Amino acid sequence: MGYRVGIDVGGTFTDLVCVTPQGEVVLDKVPTTLHDQSVGVMDGLARLAGRVGLDLAELCEELDVVVHGTTTADNTMIEMDGAVTGLLVTEGHRDEIEMRRVHKERIWDPAYPAPTPIARRRARIPVPERCDFEGNVLLALDEDAVRAGVRRLKALGVESIAVMFLFSYVNPDHEQRAAEIIAEEYPEVAHVSLSHEVLPRGPEYERTSTTLVNAYVAPRIVGYVERLTEALRLAGYPGPLLLMQATGGVMPPDGVARRAVALLGSGPTGGVMGAKVAASADHVEDFVAVDMGGTSFDLCYGRGGEPVISADWNWRYRYYIGLPMVDVQCVGAGGGSIARVRQGSLLVGPESAGATPGPACYGRGGERATVTDADLVLGYLPTDGFAGGSMILDGAAATAAVALDVASPLGLDVVEAAWGIERIVNANMAHATRRMLASYGADPRELALVAYGGNGPVHAWAIAAELGIGRILVPRTAPAFSALGLLVADYRVDLVRSYVTRLSQVDVDRLTALMAEVERGADEELDPTGVDPDTVERALFVQMSYAGQNFDLSVPVPEGTGLATADLLDLAVRFHAQHEADRGFSFPDQEPVVRGVRLKATGVTPKPPRLSAMGRRADAADARLDSRPVYFGVDFVDTPVYDGPALGPAATIGGPALVQEPYTVVVVPPGATARATAQASYELLLA
Repeated sequence: MGYRVGIDVGGTFTDLVCVTPQGEVVLDKVPTTLHDQSVGVMDGLARLAGRVGLDLAELCEELDVVVHGTTTADNTMIEMDGAVTGLLVTEGHRDEIEMRRVHKERIWDPAYPAPTPIARRRARIPVPERCDFEGNVLLALDEDAVRAGVRRLKALGVESIAVMFLFSYVNPDHEQRAAEIIAEEYPEVAHVSLSHEVLPRGPEYERTSTTLVNAYVAPRIVGYVERLTEALRLAGYPGPLLLMQATGGVMPPDGVARRAVALLGSGPTGGVMGAKVAASADHVEDFVAVDMGGTSFDLCYGRGGEPVISADWNWRYRYYIGLPMVDVQCVGAGGGSIARVRQGSLLVGPESAGATPGPACYGRGGERATVTDADLVLGYLPTDGFAGGSMILDGAAATAAVALDVASPLGLDVVEAAWGIERIVNANMAHATRRMLASYGADPRELALVAYGGNGPVHAWAIAAELGIGRILVPRTAPAFSALGLLVADYRVDLVRSYVTRLSQVDVDRLTALMAEVERGADEELDPTGVDPDTVERALFVQMSYAGQNFDLSVPVPEGTGLATADLLDLAVRFHAQHEADRGFSFPDQEPVVRGVRLKATGVTPKPPRLSAMGRRADAADARLDSRPVYFGVDFVDTPVYDGPALGPAATIGGPALVQEPYTVVVVPPGATARATAQASYELLLA
C-alpha cells in the first residue's frame, strides 16, 4: 500500500491529510486560492510531501489515491455566478421552474422575492414532444423546433443547455436526439445536461430544478477538475482523482460533467463521514457533528451510528436538488465571521474575512474585527505557534479591531466587546443546531457533540453548554477532519430508476431488469475507486407509496433480482408495516403504488489503525507547557496550557485548561474534564 491523500478545499483554508504506508496520519493546511483552487491544492501537496520527507514528484509517484472535496459548486450557487444557462423543455412546462411546486420559504411574507433565475424566461424554449408515463411516444419530437430553439439560445449567449422532456427517464430517445441536434447547431456550447442522466426519475419540477442546477455549475466544476487533473499529471501522479459526492460516494473526473450537481456539499460530507468513524470508535451511536471553519458552520445529525441521508425535499441555495444527500446544514459562522454594530445591535457574520485579507490578527491587511480576533483577545489562541507554527498572531491588531468596530460604538471595554462577539456567534451556532435537531425530533441532551474544523474545538464547549450537551468528542485531527473523512469514509453509491404502476400491475421482469441496471451502474461507479468488489455491500429497495403521496418509502427487497410475482404480497406487507413504523399510520386495505427501484451500495475502504498519532505521556502534568490568562465570562483565569501531541491515552486534564494542537486549541472550561482516548480523540465531560 502506498500513500493516500485527502484534500478538502474550504472558503478560508485548504486542508490536506496523508495516510502513509505505515498508517501514520499527517496533516497540513494552506490558504485557499479563490481565483483558482487548484493552485492552493498543489501548494498544499508540496508542503505535505515535505512533511513525509519527500518532494512533490516523489510523493505523486507513490500515491495510491487522491480523494477530493470541493466547494466549487457551492460557491457558484452562493455567488450565483455560474454559466449563462438555457433550457429546452416539453411544451406547456416552460414555467415549471418558477411555479416551484408552490413552495415558498417564507409563507407569511408575500413580498419575499423569488430566487435568482438560473435560466431567464426568454432562454427557456418550449419544444413540442410528448411521451406517456410508460415511455410510449404520444407526440414525436419536433426537430425543427429544437433547431430553432438552439439557435435562439446561441444568439442569447447561452453557455450551458439543460434538456428536460417529460418522462425521458422512461424513454430517453427525445433527449438524446435533442443532444445530437445541439451538437450540430451549437458545437462550441460549453455543456449540455440531459435530465434522464442527471435525475432518472420524476416528478417534473424536481427533475427540472436539479437539471438546471447541474447545467449552471457544471462548466466551472469541469474546468476546475480538468486543471487539477492536469496539474497532478504533470507532477507525476498516475492514479485516479476521486471526488466526494453529497451522498458520501465518490466519482471520477469523467463523471463530473454528467452529474456535477452531486458535488454540492462534498467537503462537509467528508467531515460527516469522518465524524461517523470517530464516533463509532468511541462507542457513540447518536451524535451531532459540527464543523466550524473559517467561513461557515456545518452540522449534521447522526442516528444509530449513521449520518442522516435525506432522499427527498433537499433544498440548497433556494433550488431543489433531487438526489439523496447527507443532510448537512450550513450557516455563516466561522473564525473569519466579521463583527459589526448596526443600529446599536452587535451582529456577527455571515460575511467573512476569508483567508485573504483574513482576521486583523493575521497581519495580512485585514482591519475588521472577527471571531478569531475575539478568540485571541480572550486568550483562547496563542500568539506564537499558530497554524502549525507558520503564523504569529498580532494581538495588538486584534485588540485595535475589536475596539474600533465593536467596543467604541457600544461603549464597552475591549474584553466585554470580545465576549459579546463570542456569545453571539456561539448562540447563532447553537440555535442552528437546535433547529436542525428539532426537525428530527431529537433531544440534544441525549446526544454527544463531535466537533472539528479549525475553530470547532475552540467553541465546542460553549455550543454544548447552550444545548445542554454533556459529552464532547474532539478528534485530534479536527483541523483537517473533512480531508481525513474523505479517506476513511466508505464509498457509497445511491442510484434510483423509475417505474410507476400499481402493485397489482407490476411487470416483475421489468422491475428486476431495473434492479440489474442499477447494480451495473453501481459497479461502474465503484470501479475507478479500486475497492475490492468482494467487500461491496449492496441493498436493493423498491420505492413505494400510497396513491396521491408525494414522497416514497424505500422498502427492502431481500429477494433482490430474484424477486418473483409471488413475492409481491410480502412486499406489500413490508410496505404497510414500514409506513406504520416511520410515519405513524398505514392503510393495509389500500393497494400501494410502485414508483421505482433503489440501490445502496457501499465499498469498504482501508482505515488507518488510528485517526491520529498518539503521545506517550499518560500523566498530563508531564505535557504542561505554561499558562496564560483566559476569559470565561466573569474574569480572566490563569489557565494551564498542555502540549496535545505529547498526551498519551487516558491522560486526563481538569478545567480550565487549553490543549494546544498544531492547528487548533481544545478549550476545556472550568469544571469540565478532558481525557485523551485510545482512539485519538479528546473526550470532554462538562459539569
